[in-house]
Amino acid sequence: MREVVKTITAGNVWKVLVKPGDVVKAGDVLFIMEVMKMEVAHAASVAGTIAAVHVTEGQEGVEPDADAVEIE
Repeated sequence: MREVVKTITAGNVWKVLVKPGDVVKAGDVLFIMEVMKMEVAHAASVAGTIAAVHVTEGQEGVEPDADAVEIE
């Protein structure tokens, strides 16, 4: 079953730390958004393998609750 990590706020994607095929543990940071000059890290809620990444570094205007990373 896939777990979808969603953005928790609107903002810009500053850094993407994973790619498809990477193995992650629960709590690993997947990507960081910049929101009003603050960094907001988004972490894996489960362990698994990255199946898809829907955000890119430098992406601007990402909406809250958008699909960002899928973990299998």
